[in-house]
Amino acid sequence: MRLDFTKQIIGRSHDLIETGDGIRFVVRQQNGVDRSAFAIRYCSKVYGYINECAHIPVELDWMEGAFFDANKKNIICSNHGAMFTPDEGKCVSGPCIGASLQSINVFEENGYIYFLQNNEKFSSKE
Repeated sequence: MRLDFTKQIIGRSHDLIETGDGIRFVVRQQNGVDRSAFAIRYCSKVYGYINECAHIPVELDWMEGAFFDANKKNIICSNHGAMFTPDEGKCVSGPCIGASLQSINVFEENGYIYFLQNNEKFSSKE
């Protein structure tokens, strides 16, 4: 089976500040359903996830792009306060301990943040 990978720009590197607001974007699943997604910078690396709590299907950010808790240590769910590690998306506090956010492939190159589209699973909504 051949996997088709392409990259899509989702933002500029300078717009993604360490533990600051994330970049929101939309991806389309193979079945045609659109999903909210986001990218954050943590420990100088870029991470991407589907914008949905592992506990119940609600978006995580309480204000658009605000994914980190007040201490800037974890991603927090705006609905019930579940805490997720920024680098693995694993729930470390709240009703879904041990569950994980759904990660997506994002990376940084030449001043831009990209979503790596695997057309077998997700693609960008254009």
